Amino acid sequence: MSNHHTIDELARCWASLDDLFDRLDGDQWATQSLCPDWTVRGVMVHLGAVEYMLLGQAPDSLAEALPFGKVAEWMDSVAGLDDAAVLDRYRQVIAARRSELAALSAADFEVPCMTPVGPGTYGRFMDIRVFDFWVHEQDIRSPLGLPGHEDGPSAERAVREVEMSLGYIIGRKVGLPDGASITIDLTGPIDRMFHVAVDGRAKQVDVLESPDVTLRTDSTTFVLLACGRLDPQGPIDDGRVTWEGDAELGERAARNLAFTM
Repeated sequence: MSNHHTIDELARCWASLDDLFDRLDGDQWATQSLCPDWTVRGVMVHLGAVEYMLLGQAPDSLAEALPFGKVAEWMDSVAGLDDAAVLDRYRQVIAARRSELAALSAADFEVPCMTPVGPGTYGRFMDIRVFDFWVHEQDIRSPLGLPGHEDGPSAERAVREVEMSLGYIIGRKVGLPDGASITIDLTGPIDRMFHVAVDGRAKQVDVLESPDVTLRTDSTTFVLLACGRLDPQGPIDDGRVTWEGDAELGERAARNLAFTM
């Protein structure tokens, strides 16, 4: 996928969050997010701090390590500000990053660099930033009861990021036994169907005629479970997650999708 698509996906995340932030009051800023250590304000500060870390860094400057000291620097700089002032500082960083990314060439996105998941390219890092922004937006929207931005290219990117780890999730976290198979049916807003079979190791396959278990859920719940944001008992109890076929494997899958936080 071209760097223009990645920039567009980031822009969608930034615009959706900016609109959301514009609607919040003091009590909402202090609401606990789905991240245990952060309020809604804390999530915004985290997002702004990471973009500040990247600001002014040429892609090749990130080849060896990420300058995480700049994250703490920015967080310290806004700690004593009121919510409106922090939001203004966040917007300044995002505006600067928007201009910076627009000036990069396609070749810049292919430059090797470190990413949060290990060595990759600058483009891969920006794909992960889309994932991070989208998930953190849901971290905020869910406890505030303000659903939104659950479909579209950025949401699809988030689903793809989880899909890339399905072999690990099903093989290691769920522990599907050798010879078993599962279909994961996402019922919307992002409609997807994933098939994983275990033959020595768990891997995605194109089709399963008769999977041992079929797990069904919506795409947002799927990503939030995979990111460890939800206690599985909640969506099991309210019917957002269901399964058919092998009952024991279905429940095991529903309770063990988390692979990252």
